[in-house]
Amino acid sequence: MRSLILAVLMLLCGFSVGAQKTKPLSDSELAAITERGRLLDAYDRAAWHATDAVIALHPAKGAIGRYIARKTASGWVVVFGRFDEKGDAFEIVYEATQGSTPRDFTVKTNDPPQSDSGFYFVAAKAIELALQNATLEKRPYNTYVLPLDSGQLYVYILPAQTKENPFPLGGDVRFLISADGGTIIETRQLHKTILPVSHVPAGSKVASGVHSHVLTDTPEDTDVFHVLTQNPPIPEFVGTRSGNYSIQTDGTIHVAK
Repeated sequence: MRSLILAVLMLLCGFSVGAQKTKPLSDSELAAITERGRLLDAYDRAAWHATDAVIALHPAKGAIGRYIARKTASGWVVVFGRFDEKGDAFEIVYEATQGSTPRDFTVKTNDPPQSDSGFYFVAAKAIELALQNATLEKRPYNTYVLPLDSGQLYVYILPAQTKENPFPLGGDVRFLISADGGTIIETRQLHKTILPVSHVPAGSKVASGVHSHVLTDTPEDTDVFHVLTQNPPIPEFVGTRSGNYSIQTDGTIHVAK
């Protein structure tokens, strides 16, 4: 029955976008989406485990305003802090450094806080700018900052997981922001509606998920992120104007035949 439902949904996706079908993305374009999706997943996991390590230190109320993760040659570093009173530096209160495993973080406490006017300050500015210009529902959201080779930043705002909605998909936006963190260059609404995706009941086996895009005609970075964050991961079929795509459990994307 599940296979039949999936087949019908795929037909509907293909029918809904077929009238204005454009050329499918190239392998290199799909690989770039996969890479960004994987980075979002790694960012999310680093922030998760680093936050657990910081919470264990019982930080004082109001000591932390924001966290920012950054991938380095030796692993992820996640800093926790706030803007200084003048707003021209980011004060790092805690710095969590990844150890030998993705779950292992060692936390350094800065007393007094370490003032940063470099990457973390720029990233914090970019996050604030993105939040000020995003249309959000009254629910928790997570933010992600991915630096580009150009020096510009991608800032993502994604709905956070809650008990009622363990794997939210949609309602997310990506901003391209200038290298100084002060100007929005591009706003890309990735999905409009937040789609609740429930846990698979024990003993059940789901072949894949499926959804179609109405705002964009490509798979999105957060489609890959959605697949990778599920436990266990399951493939996702995405219907767009440029064709139907399948996202595998390792984040790779293929044009669906």
